[in-house]
Amino acid sequence: MERLKSHRDFVTVLKRRRTVSDKDIVVHYLVRDDSSVLGETTASSRRLGLAVSKAVGHAVTRNTVKRRFRVLARTHESLLPEQVDVVMRAKPSAAHADFQSLDQQVASLFGAVSRKTMKRDRQ
Repeated sequence: MERLKSHRDFVTVLKRRRTVSDKDIVVHYLVRDDSSVLGETTASSRRLGLAVSKAVGHAVTRNTVKRRFRVLARTHESLLPEQVDVVMRAKPSAAHADFQSLDQQVASLFGAVSRKTMKRDRQ
């Protein structure tokens, strides 16, 4: 899974306001079409961005949450559709959540993103 690197990409995903959320995580997502893919990525790539604010905790805590999110996103990336940009935003409670709980939340949220995008494609 590639990374969302530019501020513009983050803002684009966040402005679309397509979200799914759970107790500790909010997932913002945007399915790209071929015209929105710039020359920097391949057409079938999934991209991930992380947003962990200071409300989650100090730097060590925020970095721990980010590491967990990266591992979980890689683990469950197959649940996501191709050509999707995802921003995972941590709620302050994510700092105290155990890994197994976060794992279940990411699996269910990525599954929800997949179901919602499939439903949208059928319409």
